[in-house]
Amino acid sequence: MKTLLNIVLGLVVLGGVALLAFIAVPVQRTPPQQEVAAGWQPEDGQGEYAMRLADCAACHTAPGGEMFAGGRAIESLLGTIYSSNITPDDATGIGGYSLDDFRAALYDGVRPDGTHLYPAMPYENYRKLTEEDVRALFHYFTEEVEPIRNDTREADLPFPFDQRWTLRGWKWLALDEPGFRADAENPVLARGEYIVEGPGHCSACHTPRNAIMAEAAVEASDEAFLSGGKIAGWTAPALRGAGSAIAGWSQEDLVAIFSTGRNAHAAVNGEMQLVIRDSTQFMSEDDLAAMSAFLVGLNDGGATPERSGDNTGTEALIASADPDMPLGARLYIDNCNACHFADGRGADEVFPELDGNSLVTAESPTGLISMILGGSELPSTPKRPYSLRMPGFAGRLTDEEVAELASFVRQAWSNDAAAVSADDVADLRGEAEAKVE
Repeated sequence: MKTLLNIVLGLVVLGGVALLAFIAVPVQRTPPQQEVAAGWQPEDGQGEYAMRLADCAACHTAPGGEMFAGGRAIESLLGTIYSSNITPDDATGIGGYSLDDFRAALYDGVRPDGTHLYPAMPYENYRKLTEEDVRALFHYFTEEVEPIRNDTREADLPFPFDQRWTLRGWKWLALDEPGFRADAENPVLARGEYIVEGPGHCSACHTPRNAIMAEAAVEASDEAFLSGGKIAGWTAPALRGAGSAIAGWSQEDLVAIFSTGRNAHAAVNGEMQLVIRDSTQFMSEDDLAAMSAFLVGLNDGGATPERSGDNTGTEALIASADPDMPLGARLYIDNCNACHFADGRGADEVFPELDGNSLVTAESPTGLISMILGGSELPSTPKRPYSLRMPGFAGRLTDEEVAELASFVRQAWSNDAAAVSADDVADLRGEAEAKVE
């Protein structure tokens, strides 16, 4: 018995030592992944452009707040995380960071004091950044951005997820090897692949999460990459494979939506509006073309999928204006038909198609419900300076009416998606109201 107790005690002590080592031993930082010339300095504007590629402003600027001063609430499955201040303020920002400190934050998700960053910071993707982009970003944020004193809130997460040291184990399981290795041999496609996989961090939203809530894939060679996800109550549609939102789109279609937020097929919504507003509209024509060409290549080169179904039945129903028609159809006539029309095709670059729209037909109806409740607004861009807004109907339609309208749209024309329940609407309405409060 005494021997058994000694063994148990020894195991407890050994476990305690291992835990202390796990918490206290400094994290091994990832070194530069490429060599650069001694004394290398970014060209004028290179750092700001790298910031646009990496879309730093969208997350690190709170609504109504100072640029890059942090404090934006980022919703996760576990709770709310607040973005950090990345201005060069010595007390509340990154003013004391060295280049190595900055690279460690991007690659390893760790602060100079060893504190682990939550993966709302997309270091799973930024691990692919080139050394030139890392240095350009460092120069921009430490030399060109004005320091702003702003203490940001701690994350609102339940135990044990509020214990940042546990992220060390998560990173061992979640993070791939650093560095970018292009699959594409064509230099244009390779550039597009780099933007999509690395600084653009497209998979942070458009790739599903696995059992440990890491991205299921971070490289295009894996079919799970860009196969669809969810973020902040919105559907981030698949960009490849079955149900791809961009199947049949041309390179020009993609360039249009990245530079203006709209094209002949669709208009952006949800978090993607911030991407257009703060990132892609500022990309060069060459980079827009490269990124678009790469994505088209993931979708059989833009081959147009055949639509099943016949629009005639839906169009005839709407055109009849029969007072005895189903409630969903009547609600469509009253609230949607003036812009999206009886054929569900809308107007190019103004009112998006609803027939075949990936937001409408997504397996999860959350994005469509959120759109009906809260509306949406397209950002103003140099190519399309007018800002278009769809009004929200939360104050006009009941949960039951929103469910009927959403169900009608999901099953009209060639669409064939499951119906929506009033409970689905009530849940999302409650979440939206709680955020406002």
